[in-house]
Amino acid sequence: MAAARSAATKIDWTRITSSLGLKGSTATSLQAFKKRNDDARRKLAALKNQPQTVDFAKYRSTLNNTSVVDEIEGHFKGWKPVTYDVGRQLKAIEAFEGQAVKSAEETKGRVDEEVKALEKTLENIETARPFDELTVDEVAAAQPEIDKRTEQLVSKGRWQVPGYKEKFGDLSVL
Repeated sequence: MAAARSAATKIDWTRITSSLGLKGSTATSLQAFKKRNDDARRKLAALKNQPQTVDFAKYRSTLNNTSVVDEIEGHFKGWKPVTYDVGRQLKAIEAFEGQAVKSAEETKGRVDEEVKALEKTLENIETARPFDELTVDEVAAAQPEIDKRTEQLVSKGRWQVPGYKEKFGDLSVL
């Protein structure tokens, strides 16, 4: 139990959230859990600092009616802490943990897919021929929408691409 307590105090919550790239409901749930954890730690520390013994002899010497002190002492000594069935809470925690694991696995799957796609894109970029070595037919084969857009502009009698002069200047003076 002491090892679990010392490990729990060393958790870097912000690092967990940022290093795992948690977003949305997973990050919100983790922050809510952290808040409950911090609140419980604060309450536990406050309770540990409170005195735990009652000096009934002092009250007997101070008060004239010692029967009241005797009655309270009897109740105090006869008091037994109430035990609670925490099974329901444990089931809720396990369900939350299962949902968090499931959400993390889904996120990991999406991230893995995105990494694979990015690696494939990077490989395409690295193995691609330089732009100045490509032919018009190769560009049209790779991006058919460029060819379609060009045909559309020519069919309407437009020979210049809109915005070209603004971006690259007028080359007709050359």
